[in-house]
Amino acid sequence: MLGVTLAVDGSESSLRATRKLLDSMRWYKERPRIDLVAVQPPIPHFPNMSLVVSDEMIQRYYAEEGEKMLGPSKKLLDAAGVKYTEHKVTGSIAEAIVEVAKQAGSDMIYMGTRGMTALSNIVLGSIATRVLHFAHIPVVLVH
Repeated sequence: MLGVTLAVDGSESSLRATRKLLDSMRWYKERPRIDLVAVQPPIPHFPNMSLVVSDEMIQRYYAEEGEKMLGPSKKLLDAAGVKYTEHKVTGSIAEAIVEVAKQAGSDMIYMGTRGMTALSNIVLGSIATRVLHFAHIPVVLVH
């Protein structure tokens, strides 16, 4: 069975990628396995931070923010009757997307782009460019 990692962040561009994946489902004899992933960068840790912020508070923050990122795409997938496995991950975003795809045994990665200009992409870099660099499977970028 074909496996697809769908990387989302709750933005309109990730919703476009979700819609494009749903549109492409009819191309396959059997529905692909979907791994829905949201990645958050880790919160920086400072000396004595635990005096103000507990590990439980940080974990709750990650869970809530992860749900905000996954929520809009989950609604679309649920409405279409598509099953998926969700992953809320903390780490370097591009590397974590590729690692989830690898661990899940995915055959491709779907993700949206922000439509940055070529110049700002060169100066700032982008998650999509980094995923393309690290991935050893096809990456579908939806603009």
